[in-house]
Amino acid sequence: MIQVINRALDILEYIAVDPERPKTLSEIADKLELNHGTCANILKTLVGRQYVEQVGTKKGYLLSIKSYALTENENYRKHLIDASKPVMDDLTERLNENFLLAVINGNLRVAIYRTFADQDLQVRTAVEKNIYDSASGRLIVAMFSENELERYTEKYGLPSTDIWPEADTHEKFRSLVEVIKKQGYAIQTSVRKQVVGIAVPVYKDAKVIASLSIYMPEYRFMNADKTDIIKQLVKGASDISKRI
Repeated sequence: MIQVINRALDILEYIAVDPERPKTLSEIADKLELNHGTCANILKTLVGRQYVEQVGTKKGYLLSIKSYALTENENYRKHLIDASKPVMDDLTERLNENFLLAVINGNLRVAIYRTFADQDLQVRTAVEKNIYDSASGRLIVAMFSENELERYTEKYGLPSTDIWPEADTHEKFRSLVEVIKKQGYAIQTSVRKQVVGIAVPVYKDAKVIASLSIYMPEYRFMNADKTDIIKQLVKGASDISKRI
């Protein structure tokens, strides 16, 4: 067996225990009975490859996005899409609007499945967008735990004024996050593009893993039954969660 690989895996496995709590270099090295210099070099490599991230200078280490991505493979996403497709197709047929299933990857909201309405005026959204620049991204961020939210904003920062001006300070951001979490959905109106998006959470084992959203021209949203739209969107997300 190759010793350094074993040590790197031991470190990843130890950090993964109680993943919300950062582990210091000394804690990791002492627990695994490693030389502190050797442990520091392995951690430096894991940080450089983005499998581990360092929280501040003294707080410690946590798993990073690539470690989590190892389990979010194509088969996993295929299962999520397969569970969502009939629900989203039915919603599109009944409401005749566009729907989107999204997950996050770093600071991006990534659309993994979309349905399109049969309307003369169509709106389109990019496959990848800044996470703060979409209802679906804002929804997923709002559903983070306190520790996850703190780590995320420490790494990627707060929304910029041009993307989410109402949330460009820590106080305003946390206030809006609490509103989204409490009401159970996020809504975004793009004044420039005149598009409205509404997103609700999709769960697996009580954890939010994706968002289901509807997006449409603002004028159609203003003339629609907004309560019914949100009700059907919530039911659709619930049906997807049950199918996963």
